[in-house]
Amino acid sequence: MTERTLSQRERNRALLARQLLLEPADLSIPRAVERIGGLQAQYAPSAYIGLWTRLKGFRRSALTAALERRSVVQGTLMRSTIHLVSARDYPALAAGVRAARRGWWLRAARRTADEDTMVRTAERLRDLLAGGPLPRRELVRILDVEPAIWNGLGLWVDLVRVPPSGTWERRSADLYGLADAWMDVPEVTEAEGNDLLIRRYLGGSGPSTTKEISGWSGVPGPHLEGVLARMRLRRFRGERGEVLHDLHRAPLPAADTPAPIRFLPTWDATLLINERATQILPEHHRPRVFNTKTPHSVPTFLVDGQVAGTWHVEGGRVRVEPFERLLRGGSDHARRRGRTAPHVP
Repeated sequence: MTERTLSQRERNRALLARQLLLEPADLSIPRAVERIGGLQAQYAPSAYIGLWTRLKGFRRSALTAALERRSVVQGTLMRSTIHLVSARDYPALAAGVRAARRGWWLRAARRTADEDTMVRTAERLRDLLAGGPLPRRELVRILDVEPAIWNGLGLWVDLVRVPPSGTWERRSADLYGLADAWMDVPEVTEAEGNDLLIRRYLGGSGPSTTKEISGWSGVPGPHLEGVLARMRLRRFRGERGEVLHDLHRAPLPAADTPAPIRFLPTWDATLLINERATQILPEHHRPRVFNTKTPHSVPTFLVDGQVAGTWHVEGGRVRVEPFERLLRGGSDHARRRGRTAPHVP
């Protein structure tokens, strides 16, 4: 059977729908972060803004409460970056990326430490945290290891950032705890973890190539191919003929589906994953969002499903800075949305 070819705009609308950016969703916070494949959270407020733009009636206090209740957690996962995920998803996502992350780190740091060094240091770290969470500065002082070794330890010990750190109220995610002490962490195989990684990515991003799944997860394509072959997925083709994997019955809106104004935070992963295939970030705007001065990106807003400018807070109000002249309706809508966004910092 010949696979259906999806246009760039169809893929754009699929991405927006699955990222809950076509219309705000009425979901719990844990369910929402599962649906979109987690939220990148190196900068703590980004998770709050990312949920505000996606959920009906979101309040800042709700995410802080969810972190305190341990229904969602922050840990170093996909692409070795901090993500907000549900407590239910964490064990499988950690298992899915663990081997690939360790292998990458050992190759990059081969002149600094080997696996035996990391295993021994990880055991010391577990002993230190056995009595409960500790701040980063104290752990670094007691371990007395090179910065590169400290930065890699989270690949050998599953750690979570414990509230109140990593919240709106205390933005530095500098209080560490053992994941298996903070919540239930059942045994999960790497294959089971890779399966969930793929499902969460496709469920949150739409039809994608193996390379795109790999780029988002940080797991090399060859590690994913066997899992993809065993999974019951539907397949499409991209405009260049590439194979696109997808979940059955996942949303595929029509190309002409209206896309409203949406505000995205710093680090929003929609601008970091398959954005070239969906053109959520037009190529000619890329240098204004990612460059040597802002490798972390900047807060942006979408018009008709594409980045159209940046925003910032001034005098307690959201101010938009379009990259180009906007159509009257889009410009007015962005300004109205900014005036009615008191919960955005």
